[in-house]
Amino acid sequence: MTGVKAIAELFAGPGARDYLGETVTIGVHMRQAGALAEAAGAAAPLVAAALLHDVGHLRGEINDSRHGEAGARWLSQWFGEAVTEPVRLHVAAKRFLCATEPGYFGLLSQESVRTLVLQGGPMTPEQAAAFEALPFAPDAVAVRRWDDEAKDPAVTPPGFAHFEPLLNSLLRGA
Repeated sequence: MTGVKAIAELFAGPGARDYLGETVTIGVHMRQAGALAEAAGAAAPLVAAALLHDVGHLRGEINDSRHGEAGARWLSQWFGEAVTEPVRLHVAAKRFLCATEPGYFGLLSQESVRTLVLQGGPMTPEQAAAFEALPFAPDAVAVRRWDDEAKDPAVTPPGFAHFEPLLNSLLRGA
């Protein structure tokens, strides 16, 4: 099975379930994030990362602090680091923003506040400096911001098929 077909099946199946107490399904949330990245004019790998950031949850990883790592590991069989690293780091990006950006914490949904505690809380200054030095930290922060915005029940994002050509173009060896 191709990577894009396997991902499409996740969006069609587990993607239709509730999203951890949010007002949209997890698949709608992820498609909204991808659409926000696309509307912002992000590069193709970053649009893919925004779209796929919670794929670890779709694959059954219920631990809120490990779903980014699990998703990135699974995606790495098909995609390079420009897609997988922002996926892996998007949880750390939330912790980073809570530690470094005044007012960011107040923008989080109630569920994001709850999971922040499970994810280790805001970073220490040392952790924030180490995160900021990572090559894909700015991309992970961008994905995080789209993640935070992508919870609007009034917004109907494009279907998964809209993103398939982009994902196919990013497959290793494409």
